[in-house]
Amino acid sequence: MKKWLYSGLLSISLVVISGCGDGQEDQSSDEENVNETEENQNNDQQENSAFPVEITDAVDDSLTIEEKPERIVSTVPSNTEIAFALGLGDEIVGVSDHANYPEEATEKERVGGLDFDVETIISLEPDLVLSDASSLQQAESGLNQLEEAGIDVLIVNNASSFDDAYESMEMIGQATGTEEQATSIVSDMKDDMEELEETAQEIPEDEQKKVWMEVQPAPEIFTTGQGTFVHEMLETINAENAAAEEEGWVPYSEEEAVDLNPDVIITTYGSYSEGNPAEKIKERSGWSNVPAVENNEIYDVNNDTVSRPGPRLVEGVQELAELVYPDVFAE
Repeated sequence: MKKWLYSGLLSISLVVISGCGDGQEDQSSDEENVNETEENQNNDQQENSAFPVEITDAVDDSLTIEEKPERIVSTVPSNTEIAFALGLGDEIVGVSDHANYPEEATEKERVGGLDFDVETIISLEPDLVLSDASSLQQAESGLNQLEEAGIDVLIVNNASSFDDAYESMEMIGQATGTEEQATSIVSDMKDDMEELEETAQEIPEDEQKKVWMEVQPAPEIFTTGQGTFVHEMLETINAENAAAEEEGWVPYSEEEAVDLNPDVIITTYGSYSEGNPAEKIKERSGWSNVPAVENNEIYDVNNDTVSRPGPRLVEGVQELAELVYPDVFAE
């Protein structure tokens, strides 16, 4: 009888202890949820406390944004990439027809190209429209209509250098209450660029390679000179831009390109052109004696990573580095 009573009391004790444990776990879980909710509320309050903000945009117009934008339309792919990188994917309600990165951007409402559809944008009821100075000539009339409809329009600078791109990211960060995220992205990009530049210093001067960047194929060949991301990228990895004496995006004849005698040829149009760019270059008359063709050093890269202002620019530099100097940069 005593043994039975002892066993019963022991069972009851275990049930009570177990129940207390479950209660403690539930209480702990509830406390974690409360803390997380409070943290999110604090973050929202901090972001909202930054408003109103006054920004001088790329055309020296002063824009006052009263509250943190909750609905954003981006009319150029570069601003779309930046906005997503800043964690604004949920706020983005409309993008350019050419927005292709990240994948989530392709699922957003399309508002047209440079000649965007004003009515479509207005129907999306955005708080903020992100435009770009590079498209101002084609878009100015439409942007004026959006402003007349009471929508804040931010014209971001036309970036052609890494410093310009950093400025674009910081401007969008300020306009959207994500300055901290923008600062972090820019800082990481600068650190990565510095690391690549330090590695490139290991390359002896007599081993420096001349690179021909072809951004448009024959019969109307185009390349890039100074004042472009590509030129800055090549300088960073200690490679010579074959068209370094030129400025911006410039046309070249085949004869002029051959005379430059590049060690490496890199194309940027393989993803949207017919056929293999390397094979087509090899078939060109008079190109067989070019060192890049002789040594089969012809490569293709994603145009967006070497020309579109945004966080992926560092990926473009890394890819160029590994293609031009695989022994130095390849992981």
